[in-house]
Amino acid sequence: MSKTSQQNIATDANGVSVIHTQAHTSGLQQVPQLVPVSPGGGGKAVPPSKQGKKNSFVDRNSDEYRQRRERNNMAVKKSRLKSKQKAQDTLQRVNQLKEENERLEAKIKLLTKELSVLKDLFLEHAHNLADNVQPVGTETTTTNPENNGQ
Repeated sequence: MSKTSQQNIATDANGVSVIHTQAHTSGLQQVPQLVPVSPGGGGKAVPPSKQGKKNSFVDRNSDEYRQRRERNNMAVKKSRLKSKQKAQDTLQRVNQLKEENERLEAKIKLLTKELSVLKDLFLEHAHNLADNVQPVGTETTTTNPENNGQ
């Protein structure tokens, strides 16, 4: 078997060379490979968001730069204030929930004591009723010694 391969090299719009290779011996087609066109060779791929930007010198004294920095500084301040406010709100909510939990636990203790007292009263009352009630069908006869001989 002979290995025959064919390569087509094309450059896309982003300046990246695409090599299309076809291997005839195995019957399989290889996946296209992306190769950077830079003279240095193996550089990193550039994300699409930064492809349009060039690494040109940034004039730190320009009005555009100052405006961008000012907008960024305002955004950072706003973000930090928002984060700080969120943390304060969370802490306040935690404290409220702790207080509510303590109140509810105190209420539970009070209601548990009240329930215990009421149970004791009920059981005492039920016991007293049971002692005073005579079973049905049993009558107590009292004999009067004065009426016996008449």
